[in-house]
Amino acid sequence: MTINYRGLARWCSSVIFALCLLVFSGARAGGIEQLQYFIDRSSSGAATFQQFVYDVDGNLVQESQGNLTFLRPGRFKWFYETPYEQVLIGDGTFLWVYDKDLEQATKVLLKDALGSSPAALLYGSKDIESYFGLEGLEPIADVERVKVIPYEESGLFDRIELALGGGVLRTMTLYDHFGQKTIIKFDDFVVPANVDSQEFEFIPPEGVDIVTQ
Repeated sequence: MTINYRGLARWCSSVIFALCLLVFSGARAGGIEQLQYFIDRSSSGAATFQQFVYDVDGNLVQESQGNLTFLRPGRFKWFYETPYEQVLIGDGTFLWVYDKDLEQATKVLLKDALGSSPAALLYGSKDIESYFGLEGLEPIADVERVKVIPYEESGLFDRIELALGGGVLRTMTLYDHFGQKTIIKFDDFVVPANVDSQEFEFIPPEGVDIVTQ
């Protein structure tokens, strides 16, 4: 049976948004203030997003959009509406990746799925400076920026840049080791949000193949 790597790959790129909830030490003073304000209010949250993937030559190779909700710690839901429907749910213990077209749901222990990726900071250790190098970048207009560099060279990403304004995350840009770039733009970010914990429970539809890792 084919494992749904497509879903896991999309998760690894998208769910890094969790960094914004924790990265503040070592950044520019303006960024620290914006992030701390966001952290203080972000026990829960909701937003819509657009995701753009560019190849090494700068060509747009994939565009998707959807919405997300989260409830710290360890619970989140990313729903991709286009170009194909897919849902990724963290229930605090497992990560579920449900691909409607493939009629398949992949179940992975959350700690194994996240590993030492930046997203793991939201659900694991908060000692971020043990895993990442942080650098404040020059702000652009009213947007504060922070660069995050994973110490682990075997990770998926070479660096990540966060942009914040008005106390919320606006964009996240991920650069992988192959020169590919992923940009996630967030809109209508609400923190805290009225989130129902049952939203993060996943029950596989009848007839769907379940792959456990």
